[in-house]
Amino acid sequence: MERKEIIIADKQDITRIGIEALVREAKNVSAISYADTKAELVKQLTQYPEAVIVLDYTLSDFAGVDELLNVGYRFPQARWLLFSDELSYDFIRRLTTSSEVYSIVLKSCDLDEINMGLVHAFRGERFICGRVTNQLLQAQKPASDTLDHILTTTEREILKEIAIGKTTKEIAANRNLSFHTIITHRKNIFRKLDVNNVHEATKYAMRAGLVDMAEYYI
Repeated sequence: MERKEIIIADKQDITRIGIEALVREAKNVSAISYADTKAELVKQLTQYPEAVIVLDYTLSDFAGVDELLNVGYRFPQARWLLFSDELSYDFIRRLTTSSEVYSIVLKSCDLDEINMGLVHAFRGERFICGRVTNQLLQAQKPASDTLDHILTTTEREILKEIAIGKTTKEIAANRNLSFHTIITHRKNIFRKLDVNNVHEATKYAMRAGLVDMAEYYI
């Protein structure tokens, strides 16, 4: 994985220390800098325009989602991981439907999910934690555009393969990936969609238009 600069924009010392420890373990960070204010963050992004920003939005001085989006548009190569306490549905929906560069992980998430959010951000992929995903799903009817915002491209493709009846072993072989990797993707998909088994996942994929009845019965 390409080495990246990381900017930690969080006023809580304990969070800054924790995030720094996590990213140093990953060994793919070329530089770490800190920003307490939006002005400091913009200054750091001017120096590192392709950085990954870990931002506690709830403690930041951003005036609203539009201001955050404007900074994102100004530095389109940067990737963001919002690492905050609870965020409102309207904020999450506006952010996720306006840009692909923002990932969201709550501070109440477990360590594995936090690490996963960091990994996806470093890869340039969006990641939405399970609790935020459920928040979006509870407020909207399942639809294809919902899947686009909560699952990665790979996860949507694997969900489709699951829905049309392919086994984990078959999916792994077709993708030249390990059985364990597909199991991990499958667990993430089930958690994000708040489903417990293949049957529920299949029904979700069909309601969202990811597969149709003809494909299901092939």
